[in-house]
Amino acid sequence: MQNENIEIVVIEDEEDILELIEYHLTKEGYSVTGFLSTENVEQFLEEETPALMLVDRNLPGMEGAAFVAKLREIGYDIPVILLTAKAQEFELEEGFDAGADDYMCKPFSPKELTLRVKALLKRSGALQKQARMKHKLLTIDLNKKDLFIEGKSVSLTNLEFNLLHTFMQNIDKALTRDFLRDEVWGTDGEGVNDNAVNVAINRLKNKIDSEGKENYFEPVWGVGYKFK
Repeated sequence: MQNENIEIVVIEDEEDILELIEYHLTKEGYSVTGFLSTENVEQFLEEETPALMLVDRNLPGMEGAAFVAKLREIGYDIPVILLTAKAQEFELEEGFDAGADDYMCKPFSPKELTLRVKALLKRSGALQKQARMKHKLLTIDLNKKDLFIEGKSVSLTNLEFNLLHTFMQNIDKALTRDFLRDEVWGTDGEGVNDNAVNVAINRLKNKIDSEGKENYFEPVWGVGYKFK
């Protein structure tokens, strides 16, 4: 999943709620680490750099907003959503003054949770940074239009990158040359014949699998190509 490199920390003292939050975030593809109190969280942050934290206010030991304020004083700028049953105006103000980026009042729906998480990750740039697709040995960065094969950068033309992206969006599907013309060449595809499509695919194949070990491309007789 595209979100798998995005790590989220959840601090929630009610174990059933923690498990429910972890379940829904993991279902969305995020990597989730849960804590039942603020204990050990700072040690965790010394070794890991999560993209987002969900922090309950009613925690044993140190209250959630106070913990966020402490993190901000130390210098951590990790985006934080506070979870709370404290919904009065002055309580909300306390949370934002402590350094929270957003607030969710309990009870909340799983859908609201995932939407707010996604919105904050977009605002912080974390989702954009992680816009990558992986397949076998290949990783493509959709923002920078870069290709990495086993971690090594491989240069592609804009056309080759768009062609590879189209195939990676359609793993194990037989794609016609007409479909590829529309998706990859767009309005310029009218003057592109079947032979030109074949040549472009062969050039891409030589760049990503020069020795033919991975057998990414499979010709489909009378249709086009399948990427597997």
